[in-house]
Amino acid sequence: MIWRSIVGKLWITILMLVTAVLGILAILLFQFFENFHLSQVEDELSNHASFIVATIEQGEGQPQSFRSVRQLEHAHGMKVVIFRENIPYWTTDPAVEESNYIPPLFFANHQTFEAVFEGERQVISPIAYEQPGDEQPSEYIVVGAPAYTQNDQFAIFLYNSLDLMDETTAETKRIILLAAGIGLILTTFFAFFLSSRVTAPLRKMRQVTLEVAKGKFDTSVPMLTHDEIGQLAIAFNRMRRQLNNNINALNYEKAQLTRILSSMADGVITLNRRGDMVVTNPPAERFLEAYAYENDENQGLPERLQLLFQKVVTHEEEEWVELSVQGRTYASLMTPLYDEDHVRGVVLVIRDMTEERQHDKLRKDFIANVSHELRTPIAMLQGYSEALLDHVAETEEEKEEMTRIIYDESLRMGRLVNELLDLARMESGNITLIKQDFEVVQLAKKVHQKFQQMAKDADLDLHFNSSEEEAIIYADPDRIEQVLTNLYSNAVRHTESGGSITCSMSSTNETVKIHIMDTGTGIPESDLPFVFERFYKADKARTRGNAGTGLGLAIVKNIIESHGGEIVVQSKEGMGTTFTITLHKALERKD
Repeated sequence: MIWRSIVGKLWITILMLVTAVLGILAILLFQFFENFHLSQVEDELSNHASFIVATIEQGEGQPQSFRSVRQLEHAHGMKVVIFRENIPYWTTDPAVEESNYIPPLFFANHQTFEAVFEGERQVISPIAYEQPGDEQPSEYIVVGAPAYTQNDQFAIFLYNSLDLMDETTAETKRIILLAAGIGLILTTFFAFFLSSRVTAPLRKMRQVTLEVAKGKFDTSVPMLTHDEIGQLAIAFNRMRRQLNNNINALNYEKAQLTRILSSMADGVITLNRRGDMVVTNPPAERFLEAYAYENDENQGLPERLQLLFQKVVTHEEEEWVELSVQGRTYASLMTPLYDEDHVRGVVLVIRDMTEERQHDKLRKDFIANVSHELRTPIAMLQGYSEALLDHVAETEEEKEEMTRIIYDESLRMGRLVNELLDLARMESGNITLIKQDFEVVQLAKKVHQKFQQMAKDADLDLHFNSSEEEAIIYADPDRIEQVLTNLYSNAVRHTESGGSITCSMSSTNETVKIHIMDTGTGIPESDLPFVFERFYKADKARTRGNAGTGLGLAIVKNIIESHGGEIVVQSKEGMGTTFTITLHKALERKD
């Protein structure tokens, strides 16, 4: 639509204004020229009437005085009727002037001209007279004037048709309308040119504004003029640059805030006053997903946190609550956010406290397990020592047996203390590794041979498979031997008579993998996540001989991880267990 364009609005406004002015001016000019022509005809007839009156009065109404009237009549194309004592005395010859002829009796019977017949004054009046054969009456202008001589009174009437005046007026109207039309055409052209010229910078500014709205801040408005529009272009460019700077600053702050929130280990959720989540970071999203999965509902704020939100908004105080989701413990701290003096929302910080709670539990379990592990050998040491002191053993064989038990229990306590110290050093990072390049296949065969006799005594079959003869790794050979010894020992203890233990090795360009597989009792699925925890033990009813301290696998894991390797366990209850160790070769070693 043209009204939606500023060019069209300005163009049509100028055109309507000029049209209105020209229309009013044309109407006034029509009226002026019509009155002017009418006044001119009246003045001319009035002057001729005065001349005729003077001629008749000077000629005393003699016939020779009318000779000049005839000449005047023919010269100016007017019609003359003269009454003498109210009787038609002289008139235009109707045979000569057939058109526009008015009979004398028309004037005698017209009330308008009574003042002329009575000799009172001159009368000028337009009249309408319908000629025979015409469809409508014609307009005439009539001037009546009285004249006096010594003996007679004359009434002189001069009239002329207004058709000629109408033609002149029509011609004048045509000229005025033609001038108005030319003026409108020129106005249309120049108004469109002017509006286009004036609005060209505005259209360009509109285009640039749309580009800026799309985020293209490098487009500037050209300054084509030095008027107010040019100043507007300068102000717009300045605003564009400032807006670009502000948006860049906001994007930088937003990106920085996003990076900070994304790198946080704690979950962060910002809620507005209605309780709608505005900002979340990945840990918070994972928490909400876990909650939604556990409760089979759409991802949203947990009900306890919604109640906590209402409490924080109402009391404007910091609150916290502890939740358990998918077996993990989360501490949720909610703090009000203020906009000047009123609360506009809250910020919720969610911290995963599972490890802290596990560490607390492990610390308590550690104390309990150490106490439990030490209580038995201490009690046996104390009991057999008292028996020796009380001379309960009567024979040398009994004394030797008690002494052997005391010695074994002291060794057991020593191993327990040493393993605890080793584990503590490993977890604190103080373990010293003497790394070197060595051939791990031969080391594995050495450990395998070491357990041949123990396996034979336990009625177990030992197998060794390797896809290659040698594999050089960069590690501490004593610690790797300790790892293999521990895994073999566990396999022997947890495999029943008639079972088998297999050590297989495979390698890639970068790593060496050692698999220790047994066909023993296996590990319950519920215990698998904890096999590398300190003091973890399988069911003692399923173990062969004396149970271990429960620290061996924890030490194994720490040794492998300190070498940059990896150990994983796979097991099914009643179907055996497989431990897989991954170590890096010497060419790709990791210090």
